Amino acid sequence: MRLENKTAIVTGGASGFGAGIVDKFLTQGARVMIADLNEEGAKAKANEHADAFGHHVDVADSESVANMIITALSQWGHVDILVNNAGVTHLPAPLDTITEDDFDHVFAVNCKSIYLTARTLIPHMKQRSAGTILNVSSTAGLSPRPNLNWYNASKGWVNTATKTMAVELAPFGIRVNALNPVAGETPLLKSFMGEDTPEMRAKFLASIPLGRFSQPEDMGNAACFLCSDEASMITGTLMEVDGGRCI
Repeated sequence: MRLENKTAIVTGGASGFGAGIVDKFLTQGARVMIADLNEEGAKAKANEHADAFGHHVDVADSESVANMIITALSQWGHVDILVNNAGVTHLPAPLDTITEDDFDHVFAVNCKSIYLTARTLIPHMKQRSAGTILNVSSTAGLSPRPNLNWYNASKGWVNTATKTMAVELAPFGIRVNALNPVAGETPLLKSFMGEDTPEMRAKFLASIPLGRFSQPEDMGNAACFLCSDEASMITGTLMEVDGGRCI
């Protein structure tokens, strides 16, 4: 019960890596807000567990993010853990062909969302002199793939933001870390590959030494450790959950 009596917000928690993190947190004693643009999916996921509730959020919208934080504080009185997991990508294409709308969408969801949650929640964490923030990045921000240029760049932003948040917030007792997963069995996999075919999967798997995609439970296990008191001396780290891809 590593997270017993902890409260946690997980954005993008209705599916994929977020759902894996939600499941692990709940088995380890946390109470969890499953925050997602897919309100129906979030509430359906929450119905699987007694200590979870679903909430609709657009992480790129300041009012929606503020309402998410206010709702969590009203429900629990405090928030111990924030997992910025919600993310999107553009389809693989040469960098000079990506539309401005796609660029703006990727950076709004992957980057601006972290600014918005930080601006809203960190004053509360500072007041309590405690808190843990986990940003979900990607190996794309460490070892970029061609034709995913602006997605790669957004995750490089997440990595740098994690480190600068960590060093600034450490004196307030707030830890900030990131997970850098390789492509996984999630709804985004097809978008990363462009097409989901056996040949494309084999091409992706050939770049992963352990020979498999990451799974939601892999992310849940890593997130649970970094957000637990067992990791109380760990901040500013970019943990690669990648089967060796970045070696």
